Amino acid sequence: MYETPLTGLVLSGGGARAAYQVGVLRAIARMRREKLGPRARLRSPFGVIVGTSAGAINAAALACHADRFDLSVEVLSRVWQDFSADQVYRADSLGVIRSGAQWLTMLSMGWLIARWRKARPKSLLDNAPLAELLRSMVPLDRLPMMFEQRQLHALAVTTSSYTSGEHVTFYSSGAPVEPWSRTQRAVVQAPISYTHLLASSAIPFVFPAAQIRCGDGVGWYGDGSMRQTAPLSPAIHLGAQRLLIIGAGRMHEPAAARQVQAEGYPSLAQIAGHAMANIFLDALAVDIERMQRINRTLALLPDGVRQDTPLRPMESLVISPSQRLDDVAARHLGSLPAAVRTLLRGVGVGGKGKEAHGGSALASYLLFEAPYTRELMALGEADVAARADEVNQFFAWDRADPAARRAGHLLPLDSGLDLELP
Repeated sequence: MYETPLTGLVLSGGGARAAYQVGVLRAIARMRREKLGPRARLRSPFGVIVGTSAGAINAAALACHADRFDLSVEVLSRVWQDFSADQVYRADSLGVIRSGAQWLTMLSMGWLIARWRKARPKSLLDNAPLAELLRSMVPLDRLPMMFEQRQLHALAVTTSSYTSGEHVTFYSSGAPVEPWSRTQRAVVQAPISYTHLLASSAIPFVFPAAQIRCGDGVGWYGDGSMRQTAPLSPAIHLGAQRLLIIGAGRMHEPAAARQVQAEGYPSLAQIAGHAMANIFLDALAVDIERMQRINRTLALLPDGVRQDTPLRPMESLVISPSQRLDDVAARHLGSLPAAVRTLLRGVGVGGKGKEAHGGSALASYLLFEAPYTRELMALGEADVAARADEVNQFFAWDRADPAARRAGHLLPLDSGLDLELP
């Protein structure tokens, strides 16, 4: 049975940056083993798991092994620490030519070949290998059992509908959940499938959209980070009483942020990297600030007034990279397959020093290579270690009764936490 209070895990998007999440989870699993007895540490500490883009894949893998948290983290670790780009997209010369080269040709000479529909590529890269990886990495057939055994309360995967223009959350749960809808946001209860995961992780322009049947119609869906105005909302709606949020980029830049001297017009890669940051990083930071602002406002209200408002404070812990992942990616550009490097060089990714940093933002989402993912995982572990006291306080491991630890149960904490559903 999942622990109380019901803890939600929110995993953001970010392509290859999601390796950082695995490092964070690995460090948390290690701390948990040190604090809890053998039976208590079997089940997942997260009853609600919500993922977006590459975070959706990590979320689904964790959910499918909710009865074996350490095992789920180990499965993810093995995949991410030995990653190669050809596990995610066609990285060979022929594959790159068939997708990326055709795509760039369409951009430059589309007026000549537009009438031949068969020549129109769908994306910069072909992510067919990812479909095979998902089937070996994410045993979705175990999800019904996780719900039935109450090892998991809910799993949600976010997408963006190219057909309707809405941000759509698909979820599965073990108990009825009151449906919700907001402007340009919709929710659909449905068994989570590999198609949902492919859709959620379909980085715009880079990977092809996925076709999903929704209700009586069929639509095309892409990366869940697009049009995502409230990333925390699904976890709260699904019943989470506190949130662990793992980001894929720094929430705030230092006051003395680096000044970059402009040297000519920005490359397509620089502009694309800036757009990616807007898609994957900004909405999460804004939503976290909104939640923290509500908590601060409520703290100023007298008890009587606070009881009369529908708002309640939401306990949360945010863990995000302490370093710029663009800079980390710049050190590993040479790890990309030659054909992919050639393709990306055409849009401004490559070079050394300042030149490399110019296109590294875009590369940071596509660098599914072990040297890069291992460094991100190590960074995630180091960031958790630096905040060990906060992590321990959030999970309240030291507040568990020793006898309860040996029996494999944690004492329930105050579950009266809530937040007005945004």
